[in-house]
Amino acid sequence: MIQAIGLTSNPRKELPPAVDDVSFEARPGRVTALLGVPGAGKTTTLRLMLELQRGRGITYFRGRPLHRIAHPSREVGVLLSEVPGHPARTIRGQLGMVCAAVGVPIRRVDEVIEVVGLVSLRDERLGTLSRGMDRRLGLACALLSDPHTLVLDDPAGGLSVTEGRWLHGILRAHAAHGGTVLFSTDDPKEAARTADRVITLEGGRLVADQEAADFARTRLRPRVAVRSPHAARLGALLAKEARAAQRSVEVVREDGNRLSVYGSTCADIGETAFRHGILVHRLADETGDMGPHATLPAEGLASATVVTSALLTSASATSTSTDDASTDDAPATDEPATAVAATGAHTPDEPGPATETRARPAALPGARDLPQLPPPIAVRQAPSPLRPLRYELRRATGVGTGYLTAITVLVTSALLSVLLARIGHTPQPRLLAAWPRECPLPPAALGAGLLGALAFGEEFRHPALATDRGTVPRRLGLLAAKLLVASVTALALAVLTVGCDLEMLYLVYGRELVGVPADWLPLSASWIGLTMGCAWAGVLAAGIFRSTTAGLAAVLAVPVVVVPLVQKTLAGPSVRKAAGFSERLRELLLMQWPFGGARYIAAGARLVAQPVGGALMLSLTALLCAYLLTTLRSRVR
Repeated sequence: MIQAIGLTSNPRKELPPAVDDVSFEARPGRVTALLGVPGAGKTTTLRLMLELQRGRGITYFRGRPLHRIAHPSREVGVLLSEVPGHPARTIRGQLGMVCAAVGVPIRRVDEVIEVVGLVSLRDERLGTLSRGMDRRLGLACALLSDPHTLVLDDPAGGLSVTEGRWLHGILRAHAAHGGTVLFSTDDPKEAARTADRVITLEGGRLVADQEAADFARTRLRPRVAVRSPHAARLGALLAKEARAAQRSVEVVREDGNRLSVYGSTCADIGETAFRHGILVHRLADETGDMGPHATLPAEGLASATVVTSALLTSASATSTSTDDASTDDAPATDEPATAVAATGAHTPDEPGPATETRARPAALPGARDLPQLPPPIAVRQAPSPLRPLRYELRRATGVGTGYLTAITVLVTSALLSVLLARIGHTPQPRLLAAWPRECPLPPAALGAGLLGALAFGEEFRHPALATDRGTVPRRLGLLAAKLLVASVTALALAVLTVGCDLEMLYLVYGRELVGVPADWLPLSASWIGLTMGCAWAGVLAAGIFRSTTAGLAAVLAVPVVVVPLVQKTLAGPSVRKAAGFSERLRELLLMQWPFGGARYIAAGARLVAQPVGGALMLSLTALLCAYLLTTLRSRVR
């Protein structure tokens, strides 16, 4: 059950709030429609309910506000706008990544894909999906964690009649199984035929909260659509007979040979046409939309209608058949219906089935005829520290950006090493790292920093984790997973770069340049520390500034800005030195370092004492503190 109380958005400058004191309920087992014209405040209302936008008021989902629910995605399935996924990621990869984020088994992906009809497109990339397939994928993401409540913003917008009918069937099936469904729409006819309760917004305020049957009776106006080659004559006869019988009948002349008759029936019009020998090509009951602004039948009409009876070809046939037609018994494969505009403009809808205008019951006896939902999740995985790690691995390996970056780094390093060896005057450590003196960082360090920046930058550009909370969570578990994956990636890139450079130098120049340096251990530690430090700087900076570009800029700022500052600081005269640091540290801990640990501690201290190492440590410390401060501030809010 959803209980929205006093939802009010924050006003901007001198403008009134987009949503002002909206309160309503959406009960389980029922489909609730949030109706309003574009700009009425539907999307803002949903965002306030989901705590995606700042404002006043509170929304309870089964008695708890969203920020009090430990796992919001397991309680509320959300579909807002398009699926926020990387365009190069496949459907199966996107769902698998979300599975790892919400903690459901990976087999759930196949179950949901089969239900939404994407089995044949599971390997398609998100950037190639049509509007209808994107809606299906969004619904799959919403159903993935088997939530009790579905909140959807204009789910059928831009869909064909067939796809819209299928989507609303899924929503009806979810409600029939005891779930709560709330969706927004700007089509009153869609709300009347698919929802059990209709909540109408106008100008950001609640103007009506009605059962669908009451909504259809009070805010939709029935009419009869007539098509005849003698439309003018038939209209005049109908108006004349209405005046004679003192009945309230309104005849509206449409374009061409069409009429819209309000206040009469198909039988009466058919009898009039038959008595005067007028040929009728079409005679059908329709429901004209009066829109959310209408309060009386005499006010304006919208430009679309829903046909609720079959098309007839003569007046004599209609006078005996259309009065007894019932839309509740219409099958899903009725003849296509044509829409007639009530204001004079002809705007035909897409072919669709006959549509009912009465409210559906809360518990459907024919629930077996509805689309099948994914099976419920019997056993949920317990919270595990490996969940963010699984998510990060699937995110990093789901697109080709990382592979392309690594290949580019290896090729560039190999070519640079060959060029530097040909020019000469380059020390062997720089030759193996392909690090010219003119460059602030070697290609491997830049590549590691770029991959680290992409780890958080892609989260904000394509926020797969933001479907239920709107922002990328700044959890320490997610940060630890990203730092671990970035470290492994940087280590692999550092080792592969040196190996590829050695192999290329051997192929071009022979064994002359492939000897192992005598101080290979400290050099290896410095090289690995440099690449891993750049990767960590990219991850932390992108997480703080929410941008891949900012993460890469932070990586370049270390050698360009921070290193000169450190060198300038250390360039002054030194009165004392840190000689014997490892021995004093061993005395402090009152224990012997196993396996020659004192040597490694000394090597680490020398690494930090270098300008680049000290600058990296300083930058990483500042970025980590800023990230923790941002995390604590968001939690306090």
